[in-house]
Amino acid sequence: MDPQVLTQTLNDSMFILPEAMLGLFGLAILLTDFFLARNQKSWNAFTAMLGVGFSAASLYSMYGIASQNRTAFGNSIIIDPFFIFFSALFLASTALVILLSVRYMDVESEQRGEYYALMLFATIGMMFLACGNDLVVLFVGLETMALAFYVLSGFLRRDRRSNEGAMKYVLIGAFSSGILAYGFSILYGLSGSTNLNVIAEAISRRPQNDLLTFMALATVAAGVFFKVAAVPFHQWAPDVYEGAPTTITAYVSVASKTASFALLMRLFLTAFWPVRADWVPVVSTVAVLSMTVGAFAAITQNNVKRLLAYSSITQVGYILLGLVGSVNPDGTVNKLGLEAVGFYLLVYAFFNTGAFAIVIILRRRGLIGDDIDDLNGLIQRNPGAAILMLIFLLSLAGIPPTAGFVAKLLVFWALIQTQHYVLAILAVAYILPAVYYYFRLVAAMWVRDSVDPVPPVITWAQKVALAAMALVTVVAGIFPEKFVALAQHSVFIPYGR
Repeated sequence: MDPQVLTQTLNDSMFILPEAMLGLFGLAILLTDFFLARNQKSWNAFTAMLGVGFSAASLYSMYGIASQNRTAFGNSIIIDPFFIFFSALFLASTALVILLSVRYMDVESEQRGEYYALMLFATIGMMFLACGNDLVVLFVGLETMALAFYVLSGFLRRDRRSNEGAMKYVLIGAFSSGILAYGFSILYGLSGSTNLNVIAEAISRRPQNDLLTFMALATVAAGVFFKVAAVPFHQWAPDVYEGAPTTITAYVSVASKTASFALLMRLFLTAFWPVRADWVPVVSTVAVLSMTVGAFAAITQNNVKRLLAYSSITQVGYILLGLVGSVNPDGTVNKLGLEAVGFYLLVYAFFNTGAFAIVIILRRRGLIGDDIDDLNGLIQRNPGAAILMLIFLLSLAGIPPTAGFVAKLLVFWALIQTQHYVLAILAVAYILPAVYYYFRLVAAMWVRDSVDPVPPVITWAQKVALAAMALVTVVAGIFPEKFVALAQHSVFIPYGR
């Protein structure tokens, strides 16, 4: 190999050090798990947390160069503030779920090293989705994440619901990946390149209302909408959420969605930015459908995990509206819309995981704990858990002074600035059904009497995770300035601006 090429490759390798740390610790877990006795398997969680910590340290060391928008490996990856922001969010989500998982997997008698290794491998795929500037990198990152989630969703091998949910996830996920790959092939045919900037230049030279461009946009959008569980591509979400281990349900609902939104933003704000006039109405329609179906389907649910699944579909609609609010009527970029998306994803990772965390602590041998009736009288059995669940549900509904309220407020303001007044009114209106179905859970916890006198057991690791999630949910609602500043730092200027 040419010494100059070798030197360049070694220099570029430093830019994937956070992913490399996760890979090394994931492999270490698989190797050391063989030597651990059954009662020592929980040590794998400690190794996984070390991997997250080393990856976070590596990510922090790249903070300075991110402002320079450095590229590596032939411009196939880009290190920018967008990558730093989303990667930190992935690592935080992974750490929270690891803390919540230790006791849960003990109760399920499925404490295995593969569980934690797959979480680290999934995070690697997410991070490449955030830094990818090339169709090949993005697709490989997406499939790395997806394959890990397929296995994790069916990790409870003796549970029929888990097996069924995982099978549906695999089949629909493979279908959506095929659609996305077809869209990518059209983009390659249009431009002769897999680089997003080159593709954007090629699309900008195409005539208006070009059929091939429209086909590429439609297939790519459909493939990504499957991944974020936006209507009408949401059918897999309720079954997967109900069947998967609750810890993985929380992980999929937050980390997988956040990574898929990172992919969506990379594609729409770079490759498809020249045709933003075409994708804005598409995203608007999908957002309204997601809010409508998610809100009214959640009302009829008696299973908490299915209710939160439809709730997450509604939340996807609000995030998509933030993307709609990123384009002004004259076609210029409105940074507030992008900041709204960043802030929403940031705080959503904490308060949505927090809601699932309460369901996780209800799980014990003989009680699954994911029906609404299982929440009955929680204020009597564990007042702290009931108060925390109330905070998380208020934030999901968008009630002040929580982080969810600020997130929705930023979306509303971005829509108003970009003159999408009807969408802003609909977004406000859909808070009403959300309040109803979230307060069904509140009524169960605070009003009904419990027939189960056993108080939930909360380990120290779960207490740390719950404290972190509650702190962010409350502080970001009362003092949002620092969190908004983080979201502002994550914004990257779309192609050509």
